[in-house]
Amino acid sequence: MTDLPPKPSSRPSKVSLWRYVRLFRQDILSAQPARLYRAWMAEFRTPFFRSYLMNQPELVKTVLKDRPDDFPKSDRIGEGLRPLLGNSVFLTNGEVWKKQRRIIDPAFEGGRLRETYPAMWAAAESAAERLATQAGLVVEIEEQTSHAAADVIFRTLFSIPIEHAVAREVFDEFKTYQRSQPILNLAAFIPLPKWMPRLFRKDTKASAKRIRALITQLTQDRMDAIRSDTAPDDLATKIMTTADPVTGDQFSTEEMVDQVAIFFLAGHETSASALAWALYLMARYPEWQDKIAEEAKALSGPDFGQISKLRISRDVFRETLRLYPPVPMMVRETSCPEHFRDRDVATGSQVVISPWHLHRHERLWDNPDGFDPTRWATENGKTCQRDAFIPFSAGARVCTGAGFAMVEGPLILSRLLRDLRVELDGEDAPVPVAHLTVRSKDGIRLRIVRR
Repeated sequence: MTDLPPKPSSRPSKVSLWRYVRLFRQDILSAQPARLYRAWMAEFRTPFFRSYLMNQPELVKTVLKDRPDDFPKSDRIGEGLRPLLGNSVFLTNGEVWKKQRRIIDPAFEGGRLRETYPAMWAAAESAAERLATQAGLVVEIEEQTSHAAADVIFRTLFSIPIEHAVAREVFDEFKTYQRSQPILNLAAFIPLPKWMPRLFRKDTKASAKRIRALITQLTQDRMDAIRSDTAPDDLATKIMTTADPVTGDQFSTEEMVDQVAIFFLAGHETSASALAWALYLMARYPEWQDKIAEEAKALSGPDFGQISKLRISRDVFRETLRLYPPVPMMVRETSCPEHFRDRDVATGSQVVISPWHLHRHERLWDNPDGFDPTRWATENGKTCQRDAFIPFSAGARVCTGAGFAMVEGPLILSRLLRDLRVELDGEDAPVPVAHLTVRSKDGIRLRIVRR
């Protein structure tokens, strides 16, 4: 395939540490050298720590699946997100994390997913109706998918649509937060004592504070409804009434605020990113959106059984997650000395697992940079899906909402394309960059046309 979807340029092989830090803070993706798309393991040295990017499937399996307790999440990444996420399941390790997952995971089991589907369907219907009003116009599609994904979160978590006053305030404030927050702050590169200020931007801290205050309001209201036995049976109620089977503890209001913050970040920001890139790819390869539109005629209402009929949409969405994984890199830390690929790796080293590079690795995938939804039926695609496809991480720390996302994404994509067509506007392709997730540097502009 010669018509390749956009991919960011790579930096020169050698740059100074401070140049690398500046590039990294601007965008993770273009800050990396091209050799990472071929390397099984690469070492990066700073005066303060060693970092090892691992692409070899056996090493990835060791870190994420076989010995996850030996490779806890690195606090260096958490430093930049803690003002918003507090002590959420995304940042914790050890027994605290295990307790949190024991309380959260039951809400996302298969049966619960079926129960949340009507709310998901209502959000998809609302998104299609909203976008239909833009027919004939060129729209910034990331704004549209952000709106749709936030609507899904609020409907499934708190049984309120995005039009609800507090939900809308959270959504609007989050748009401010996501652009003000760099993926890493200074503490990611230089070890700082806990008492030292983290030098967050004032607008980042203020935005995080406002978001948490709004989430606290929603959480306290739900606590009151649970006590009065008037709470709807949604995800928030399920999580807030679930006791840890080991300790018997339930989440306090403050603990629940931490979790809701990560549900919104992980469930809204990542889904919005994937959906925007999926719609862009459909505009770039229109024969595929026609296939999805034909398949989507099976959608007629909130019937969970219809999801199994969206096979083409699911393959397209999976291919989008391969090319544009919303979370491009995950960082773990060694808790004991290791020996990988004839190298001694000291305790406290950073271990980087990069879905971005793993999903495009030239020694693993056929046509790694090409868009090909049919690859999942090939032997190479099946092997790589098992060994080198981790958009939701893998192992014990796999995203608890992975199943949720793989219903939400194909559903909204299919529902939009059933009635509407998306077309490219202009010749310039969007440039992928990493903010909180993989987004386009200057947005993605598509023309909306009624079918």
